[in-house]
Amino acid sequence: MDIKKELLFEHSKSQALKISNYIGNDQNRFDELMILFFDTEYRVTQRAAWVVSHCADKYPELIEPYIEPMILNLKKDITVAVQRNTLRVLQEKEMPNTIIGDAADICFKILESAKEPIAVKVFAMTLLANICKKVPELKNELKILIEDQLPYGSAGFKSRANKILKKL
Repeated sequence: MDIKKELLFEHSKSQALKISNYIGNDQNRFDELMILFFDTEYRVTQRAAWVVSHCADKYPELIEPYIEPMILNLKKDITVAVQRNTLRVLQEKEMPNTIIGDAADICFKILESAKEPIAVKVFAMTLLANICKKVPELKNELKILIEDQLPYGSAGFKSRANKILKKL
């Protein structure tokens, strides 16, 4: 299967699942997908991000070698789809010590931003809460940021925020 050709063929859940089923737990095929994920072509990266998300759900070990590059990719001008799927995939991953500072900085900037979509903020908030387990000094800053936005947040934001505040 030509993964890029299939990504560009159609943007649908069935197509994303078809590609992720083809990739399965094959690291070489997943590596091919990740090259497309880090591409600069808008449509390719957007569609690859959805497939990466499906693959990571089924085979989380495939994503391990890509945690650091995915975090660093968030510093670039990327599509909302790539940003959202990156944070969705990484929100439950343990951040390596080498990248934990970058991950926290990026997530705080996302959470502070008024222009970020709710889903992106929610995933960033969850990743930050998990980082706080390793770096408890960040708890107060996260707590303040969440409490400031809570009155204005959507139902989804409030739900996740309240769960995280209880854990903090």
